[in-house]
Amino acid sequence: MEFLGYAASILIGISLGLIGSGGSILTVPVLVYLFPIDPLLATSYSLCIVGVSSIAGVISRLRQKLLDLKIILLFGAPSILGVFISRKFILQAIPNQFSLLPNTIISKSGFIMLFFATLMLASALSMILGKNTKEIPGQKPKYGFTLAFVGLLEGMVTGIVGAGGGFLIIPALVILGKLPMKKAIASSLFIITVKSLVGFGGDLMHLNVVWSAPLNEMVLSIKFLLTIIALATLGIITGNYLNKKMDGAKLKKGFGWFVLGMALIIMYEQFFI
Repeated sequence: MEFLGYAASILIGISLGLIGSGGSILTVPVLVYLFPIDPLLATSYSLCIVGVSSIAGVISRLRQKLLDLKIILLFGAPSILGVFISRKFILQAIPNQFSLLPNTIISKSGFIMLFFATLMLASALSMILGKNTKEIPGQKPKYGFTLAFVGLLEGMVTGIVGAGGGFLIIPALVILGKLPMKKAIASSLFIITVKSLVGFGGDLMHLNVVWSAPLNEMVLSIKFLLTIIALATLGIITGNYLNKKMDGAKLKKGFGWFVLGMALIIMYEQFFI
């Protein structure tokens, strides 16, 4: 299973490079199901893996001049604040076991995975069922309070599950910010990079960190982390190359179907296995 996990790590990078999101959606399930890593620790690993490996994609987008710095600041700054609030206060306040439904006890790890799958499902349906917006020549991006507020909420929500949040950021930038898909993907990748690294930096304050350790322990292994980052970075370079040859509008709906499939798999695992 670990061999499949390492192979899937390359797909994490390809996803980030190709569509500017999805890396974290792949990262957490890969760490939980293909490696024996607790979901709570997996969220910390995910933040670092997605944040570091995304740097290669950001550099590529800078060269292509696809970043909208005003949108990044307006949406990204509140998003980073939201991640800090979630990782510092909300996540720590969730009990190790609690009753979600009558006569049903759920663990903290199980709640994280179900919450993660619910976010994925909602995002997938919005991208699949939503109308494809065509790029209007000369249309200017919209900068407003709503975009900043959504950024704060996105950061708080994705901070709980350690997700980069591209599956929420991209629809927000396209619908609210009126960005073309290619620019939304590029700006999303930049926001994901910064907020993921900030979130991971906060986690380091309460994590035990060693060079190498068994993956089934609640200890962060630097050796394992560097291996996954290297594979994901290789994937993102490949994804950047493919991105230049594909239509941005078609990527949105295709990504939606991918997210839907992943969400259903996680929900099935939590409820029936």
